[in-house]
Amino acid sequence: MSDVLLTGATSGLGRWLAPRLGAAGLTVLLHGRDPEKVERGVAEVAAAGGKAEGFVADLARRADVDRLAAEVAGRELTALVNNAGVGFGAPGTGRELSPDGYELRWAVNLLAPVWLTTALLPTLKANAPARVVNVGSLGQAPIDFADPQLERHYDGITAYRRAKLALAAWTFDLAEELAGTGVTANCLHPATFMDTEMVRVAGQAPYTTVEQGGAATLRLILDETRTGLFFDGQRVAEPHRDARDPRVRARLREVLRAEA
Repeated sequence: MSDVLLTGATSGLGRWLAPRLGAAGLTVLLHGRDPEKVERGVAEVAAAGGKAEGFVADLARRADVDRLAAEVAGRELTALVNNAGVGFGAPGTGRELSPDGYELRWAVNLLAPVWLTTALLPTLKANAPARVVNVGSLGQAPIDFADPQLERHYDGITAYRRAKLALAAWTFDLAEELAGTGVTANCLHPATFMDTEMVRVAGQAPYTTVEQGGAATLRLILDETRTGLFFDGQRVAEPHRDARDPRVRARLREVLRAEA
């Protein structure tokens, strides 16, 4: 039985996915920040007839990302789903920093997936065919490389969308890097304003259901064999043009190397 590491598995999209991945025959390495919610998630997978193991980590902390990667390295990992994320925040919320001093949305929505995936690439390659699925968004904003983390003129929506553009751009670079290894990398926008706590906290009215986004994400994890693509739900789509721009991607690589 192969393993899938699912980050952000205790609420919203991740909570919907976990029992279904278990029912599909994967051992779910179920990540969350709250030990009680992680324990609940493991029980929900078991109730659906699957198998799960819980992992507690705060992905805003680099040390926790590294520890999680070390705990998972060497497993029969055939899928990594970078689902954990921070939304817009409540209306009027000011700029927030991670414990390591990064803008919080940049840290959790971009740096954590980059760090975790990079650390686990040897494990994924050893278990190929394998998949990296990055949960992104169609809501993307251009990156001002003079101020990528919005130290000036901060806005939570822009911070979120900027990190999601960077995540898509990095996914395309990753897919090219992994060509020929048997490991694919794709990014998707599951659905628009799903009925989740993240959306409600931001003051947004839900527009779609978690089931809609979940079905699209589950298909990508279990069935998609192509690589280097961006999906809007279950169809291939194009992200913001900057995510495909070679110049933007080159500058982003420089930023990520500095934050490695």
